[in-house]
Amino acid sequence: MKVIWLLLAAAFVAILNETTMAIAIPELNRSLGIPPEQGQWLTSAFMLTMAVVIPTTGFLIQRFTTRQIFLAAITSFVLGTTICLVAPGFITLLAGRVVQAAGTGIMLPLLMTTIMNVVPAQSRGRMMGRVGMVIALAPAIGPTLSGVVLDSLGWRWLFGIVLPIALVAMTLGARWLTNLGVTNRAPIDVVSIVLSALAFGGIVYGLSQLGGGHGGETGGASNGGDALPWSAVAAGVVFLGIFVWRQLALQRRSAALLDLRVFTSRNYVIAVIIMSIVALSMFGTFSLLPQYLQNVVGLGATQSGLVLLPGSVIMGLLGPLMGRIYDARGPRTLLVPGTILITAAMFVYSSADLQTPVALLVCTQIAMSLGLAGSFTPLFSASLGSLERSLYSHGSAALNTLQQVAGAAGTALLISVYSTALHAGQAEGLSVAEAGAPGAQNAFFIAGCIAAVAVVLAFFITKPEESDAPVAAEH
Repeated sequence: MKVIWLLLAAAFVAILNETTMAIAIPELNRSLGIPPEQGQWLTSAFMLTMAVVIPTTGFLIQRFTTRQIFLAAITSFVLGTTICLVAPGFITLLAGRVVQAAGTGIMLPLLMTTIMNVVPAQSRGRMMGRVGMVIALAPAIGPTLSGVVLDSLGWRWLFGIVLPIALVAMTLGARWLTNLGVTNRAPIDVVSIVLSALAFGGIVYGLSQLGGGHGGETGGASNGGDALPWSAVAAGVVFLGIFVWRQLALQRRSAALLDLRVFTSRNYVIAVIIMSIVALSMFGTFSLLPQYLQNVVGLGATQSGLVLLPGSVIMGLLGPLMGRIYDARGPRTLLVPGTILITAAMFVYSSADLQTPVALLVCTQIAMSLGLAGSFTPLFSASLGSLERSLYSHGSAALNTLQQVAGAAGTALLISVYSTALHAGQAEGLSVAEAGAPGAQNAFFIAGCIAAVAVVLAFFITKPEESDAPVAAEH
């Protein structure tokens, strides 16, 4: 069990690192003397690397031992963090971020696959609840921690604080980790890796450029009319089709980079669709809401963070409780009210305007966070639990990949809708607040309509059979 706690801690540090960086971009732009569009690559490159790495984890987790995978991931993260800490300029810092992302992309799929392999089916909800806690608490703490560090110590300490924690995790991993299950010595298909990189990298890049935040008073939108983002998405979709065709051919001899037989499980497919909708809602809201709070409501950056903080902390603390409820009652008890709360929060946000009390926004965010807490655990548990043991790693890889793509799509969709109305209003002579309010309302309304689909699908999720036993560790 201490191995899972170690993986949880490593995943927490990796996610915390990403959320602290998001708020640091303006400071890095000033410190390094670079324009906003260049500084944004510190997050865009991270997302792109994650989109390329995550689809490969299904194969890698089967091909190499748990110990080898973890040590490779945490070593990559430590190396990237060290590079960022001592970086003399933008290019070196960007390289460090890419190396960091390579390790980060492996952590969550490895954690989920390990839980599925070593935890009995009747107890998985509690452990997956702890995964939800990590996913929630790290983004809650990250922005606040980042603000304090930037104001008092400087941007290098964002990496200086994370580095020793990662080093401890690496040391404990080398000492504690054992090998789980049997490895598969099939050769890796290089063509599939290239196709995966072009497919998921192209889609995520295009979506991130459509919804890319460059900061500033205009809400940070990129020019949605540019041809490049749409071309990248279209090319990504084409390469995705070729990637799928190749995986279908390779999986006949169990040599696929990402085994698509996971999608033959009805329960898994429904859970993945709901997870994608939830991710679209969550990441889109977390991207748009701070801009709405600052540009429309007129709050400062710290105040905006405090609006988001209570809900995120509550969501994290409720993770283990949600896991126990899942183990006892199954997924629908949590998922139906959870998706309803998410949808209702979106529609409340869609009616907010310049005069909306901040207290109402805080309460709405708490309600949405309760919905997210009630959704993550049953989705993680029911989706992977519906698969054969041999497909756990591929199911985790596919789930996390689609979550990444959906998050980028949610950010792009909400920010683009907001920005279009904002720029149109400013062209008519309106202030940023007056122009941004209807854009935010339209964006949240669209998100609410999409989230409503998850409410319907939640009724069709079932709890998998509790028939499998945990894998014994190999020494």
